[in-house]
Amino acid sequence: MLSARDPQTWAGQNVKSDSQGTSPDNMANDRALGGAILGGSILGIIVYGLLLYFYSRITLEVTAFLAVVILLGILAWIGWTMATTPPPEPIAEAPQPAPAAPAPETKTA
Repeated sequence: MLSARDPQTWAGQNVKSDSQGTSPDNMANDRALGGAILGGSILGIIVYGLLLYFYSRITLEVTAFLAVVILLGILAWIGWTMATTPPPEPIAEAPQPAPAAPAPETKTA
């Protein structure tokens, strides 16, 4: 198995790049992006905590407003999509096979 941490293990290997982007370069980019998202999230938590400490009322008001706007925006998008999407074409039923004739009865002696 190839290790993503050691680029030397990739040297000379026949590594296919599939549609999921699992080549060594893409894995390094994904790891860098993941690290940036992690760092940004931690920084956002710290900034939000400081805002709550120093400006608690306005921070909570803005947060509540944004939460409501995002929720209602998603609901509006769902409603718009449902209202403007044409109904699907009805599915034609396949003809049913005729019932099989009953087998003739045999008399036993």
